Amino acid sequence: MTTAEEHEKYRQASSFGAAADAYERGRPPYPPEAVAWLVPEHARTVVDLGAGTGKLTRALPAPGRDVVAVEPSAGMREQFSRVLPDVRVLDGTGEAIPLPDASVDALVCAQAWHWVDPRRAVPEAARVLRSGGRLGLVWNLRDVSVPWVAELDRILRDCAAAPTEDRQVGRLGTPFGAIERQDFRWSHPMTAEEVMDMVASRSYVITLEPAARAELLGRVHALLDATRPRDMPYVTECYRAELGSR
Repeated sequence: MTTAEEHEKYRQASSFGAAADAYERGRPPYPPEAVAWLVPEHARTVVDLGAGTGKLTRALPAPGRDVVAVEPSAGMREQFSRVLPDVRVLDGTGEAIPLPDASVDALVCAQAWHWVDPRRAVPEAARVLRSGGRLGLVWNLRDVSVPWVAELDRILRDCAAAPTEDRQVGRLGTPFGAIERQDFRWSHPMTAEEVMDMVASRSYVITLEPAARAELLGRVHALLDATRPRDMPYVTECYRAELGSR
């Protein structure tokens, strides 16, 4: 990755605080069956890394379980605390997790692992996990096999050069074991306004110049007027790997 590419990645990764309200309104939750697959039932300490406004965090509590959120954006942490005032949220990143060594049973990262530097984030995740602990990575992806969603995707790519995310899953490696994958198809009820918020909360939309952002949002609004969808179809893409013995 060139210096210019690294700068652009940082600019987009740090942009979410400016759109925390839209993120909370427009981003979907995660299906319970995906969460159950990612997080072992016996896990007593679970960390949500890159927690954002807590879309995944709110699905993690269980009897006897301590849930901790880690989020680098002050704006997102502020929104998180309004939504989930009883959950501890810490300032940190995938490369610097503010927790002790071997203190966590499961570490999950939703919609965020592609922002980390795996050379530093992989050993940092291994540091905080206990032996046999699990790292779970998850992304909610719009199902572009549905025609109107494919058209939405085309608009985003035309107007904002929506990137193809390198999920970096293949870079886990030692000390983690084999990577398992499972996909879950589902639909999330959404109003047109919530779809607009979902679009507006994308990093590559947040960082557009005002005129370009207005053009993009206008085209999305016209698409929604023409199609009047009642839900957004998703494919939730999940990965998990366990930490080997130290």
